[in-house]
Amino acid sequence: MNPHSPSGASAARTPTDTTAFENAIYAKVTWRLLPFLFICYVAAYLDRVNVGFAKLQMLNDLKFSESVYGLGAGIFFIGYFVFEVPSNILLHRVGARVWISRIMVTWAVVSALSLFVKTPAMFYTLRFLLGVAEAGFFPGIVLYLTYWYPSSRRGRINALFMMGIPVAGVLGGPLSGWIMQAFNGVHGLSNWQWLFLIEAVPSLVLGVLTLFMLPNGIRVAKWLDDSEKQLLEENIARDEPAGADHSLKAVVANGRVWKLAAIYFCCMMGLYGVSFYLPTLIKAAGVKDALDVGLLTAVPYAFAIVSMILVARSSDRRNERRRHLALAAVAAAVGFYASTLHTGNLVIAMITLSVGTAGVLSMMPVFWTYPSSVLTGTAAAAGIAMINSIGNLAGFVSPSIIGWMKDVTHSTNAGLVVVAAALLLGAVLTLTQRAGASGAADAPASEPHRA
Repeated sequence: MNPHSPSGASAARTPTDTTAFENAIYAKVTWRLLPFLFICYVAAYLDRVNVGFAKLQMLNDLKFSESVYGLGAGIFFIGYFVFEVPSNILLHRVGARVWISRIMVTWAVVSALSLFVKTPAMFYTLRFLLGVAEAGFFPGIVLYLTYWYPSSRRGRINALFMMGIPVAGVLGGPLSGWIMQAFNGVHGLSNWQWLFLIEAVPSLVLGVLTLFMLPNGIRVAKWLDDSEKQLLEENIARDEPAGADHSLKAVVANGRVWKLAAIYFCCMMGLYGVSFYLPTLIKAAGVKDALDVGLLTAVPYAFAIVSMILVARSSDRRNERRRHLALAAVAAAVGFYASTLHTGNLVIAMITLSVGTAGVLSMMPVFWTYPSSVLTGTAAAAGIAMINSIGNLAGFVSPSIIGWMKDVTHSTNAGLVVVAAALLLGAVLTLTQRAGASGAADAPASEPHRA
């Protein structure tokens, strides 16, 4: 049980009163936390994948091959992989406020420095350092949300937070396209250099604001009164499974954790195939102007926003995870494979890429209801980070394969077929999960962090 949980104060409430009281508290928490975390994730994802837009001009300016780009885009995830678990453990120990702020300020500086890239070695180095800087942000926020929400509410909350990815696409595509068109040659810098510099500014500002906006947990939230804190803490404590093992050793020895990492790897193969190559795929369909490419990249992400909300709500309402996750993976695979059948047709490309993008992004909020069903406490911090870091190695594999295959075949089609196959494998692995892992009811939360 949570050591901060008072007892007995809520016993006098009727079930109806308690439900209304509880819903009002969670609405309050959501409005306090989610808008800010959402904006932070938009900035994070934009800085991670804006290299996909920079590519449209950077490769020509620097005489880089597609293989150099693919390796550089993907090497981000090597640094991410190495430092993710230590970063999440430190967040759990020192608190989210300081650690998330540190992550955001560091990655903003490294992202801005990318404007100085001249050689492949410099490109690889800065992409690796960006991964090191950002390591722990996404799993740290996923962990942080378990301090506040029980498992029954987590699918929808995850969806609200993870909508930062498609929103970054909707907003970032036109913004990046406009920067690429409007700033070329200004003060002697190329458009891709301005892209890295301008899009690093929001992360820097948000990193500083995090110190003032993000409480470490329920107990230190000044905008909650004692009765509100009590109810939230009781729900968190009640959600924890009996006999849960909090040790780091339990994470490494848990076969379900490794299986979840494999499923997430398949999901990320699709996500980063889209993230790093969507502008290229749209350009290949016949769109040449950078601003037009940027505007059109918003379309698949707009579909994904709607899809994420609907799938997450359906999953929570039915208390079912496996089939929702597997069907989203299949839809993504079909969309990406279908996009290879009619290359050069813009309408078909937009439809198929929209289906693929919506499918792969709808997987994410449902998937992240799983890890807390088997992990709590420090083990949850390490386990969530481990699953995320292993899964995100696909961010290295996916663009590297697509880039290499494009150099060899002069087309992205073969790479997209590999991505589609990985997503189908993810669907199969998901359906082999134990029945007990499919529901929201057995997904406990981590204990709240101390001040």
